[in-house]
Amino acid sequence: MNKRQFLASAAVIGVGATPAFGATNAKSAACAAAPAILTVSGAIKRSNRGALDPAFDPLMTKQLVKFTSAYTFDYPTLAGMPAVTIRPTIEYDAKQHTLSGPLLANVLEQTGAASAGDTKVSMRAIDGYAVLTTLDNIRAWRFIVATQFDGKPMPLGGLGPLWAIYDADNIPELASKPLKERFVLCPWGLYEITVATA
Repeated sequence: MNKRQFLASAAVIGVGATPAFGATNAKSAACAAAPAILTVSGAIKRSNRGALDPAFDPLMTKQLVKFTSAYTFDYPTLAGMPAVTIRPTIEYDAKQHTLSGPLLANVLEQTGAASAGDTKVSMRAIDGYAVLTTLDNIRAWRFIVATQFDGKPMPLGGLGPLWAIYDADNIPELASKPLKERFVLCPWGLYEITVATA
């Protein structure tokens, strides 16, 4: 079992679901015109889509995601948020690369996510890899939701289109670890986040 499979099975978080795909209300009217590429659910105050629907959300259903409402982001919205640029040495080629995107804490703030430091945050990648951390950790390590890699959007099927990542080279407790152990909390292909209060 590789580390992605292990962490995916260890970090399943959910909120009860009532299927209501396409429910029309004032909140769902705020849905972006472009396709949603990131869904945030759980302990949040704002939403712009209804409940998960097993018929039309098969990937999330297969990965045991559940929610009664959620907040979705499209690529233009995320790319339009104030960006932070980092240059970590990544594990795949042991070279420094430039990644940029909004701070994950700011993305969560836009959803009205619970703001206590011990708030639990589960992040899930398209391949099912999931990690669990806290809002305190997200703030301290300055996670970003990378939308650009070396100045270009990241393709689906590669590391993108979104990658939750930090600059491990500048975090002492991570910089001292072997390269392959520095990014276990960094799902590439990020598409879903669940927020839960402790």
